[in-house]
Amino acid sequence: MQLNKAISKRLVELLKENHMTQYQLYKRSGVPKSTIGNVINCSYDSVKLRIIHEICQGFEINIYDFFHSPLFDEINLEP
Repeated sequence: MQLNKAISKRLVELLKENHMTQYQLYKRSGVPKSTIGNVINCSYDSVKLRIIHEICQGFEINIYDFFHSPLFDEINLEP
């Protein structure tokens, strides 16, 4: 799986786990709703770490918690 797809899946997981909508995440993180949608839809080849950090702030987690998922295991990612 490509990294941007793994980031998209993780973001969707976190939204479900936190019972949040994209709009609620936007309000809590300050990341524009369109950007959140673009990350989920894999519209970007790569996602800036700054965006992921701001999304993490919206979820009140750290970057480690975001990437602490089997989605990011080397065996699951394309080189």
